[in-house]
Amino acid sequence: MTQDELKQAVARAAVDYIAPKLHADDIVGVGTGSTANYFIDYLADIKDSFAGAVASSDASAERLKKHGIEVFDLNSVHQLVVYVDGADESNAQLELIKGGGAALTREKIVVATAKEFVCIADESKWVDILGAFPLPVEVIPMARSYVARELVKLGGDPVYREGVVTDNGNVILDVHHLQILNPKELETAINQITGVVTNGLFARRPADVLLLGTQSGVITLRAKY
Repeated sequence: MTQDELKQAVARAAVDYIAPKLHADDIVGVGTGSTANYFIDYLADIKDSFAGAVASSDASAERLKKHGIEVFDLNSVHQLVVYVDGADESNAQLELIKGGGAALTREKIVVATAKEFVCIADESKWVDILGAFPLPVEVIPMARSYVARELVKLGGDPVYREGVVTDNGNVILDVHHLQILNPKELETAINQITGVVTNGLFARRPADVLLLGTQSGVITLRAKY
């Protein structure tokens, strides 16, 4: 299968996975990116079985609305039954790197309110050690140069993602050449740099379930706490 076909397969598997859990008043959290887009398209098939969704980006919100799925503001929702999103990398502990689509802050906020975090990814995203994919860091614009210097001290090579402004009005630094042996520790260290909004490590709150698309089918992996 092509990479797009693998993404479609895991997106369909995610809908099949969450469908039996949904009730009429449930709100579903929906992520951002190419795999999440396929999930939104398939989610439309069961839109009558839940109340609506919270989106982690403006783009995902618009796609949901086009399918006739009601989009809620997160401030009006107490808890999400599930959050479904893709990843740029995942390790065996289901710790992730996310943020290739520059929606990492809203993704972290939405996943924090979810009872269950279901990650959907194709096999190219599976790694032994996180860091081959440059780690995105969302930064307040005036702090960009200062944060970059601090990231160098942590062993990274930050590159400004030119022309990209997040939905929150901030900028992205992509940190190259990291070999992330302790994701939770690094996530905390980067978030403590003044001017950082958040970074793309989802280690303190990893995925609960990873649906991984492979050439032999979709594999279901669960976090071991």
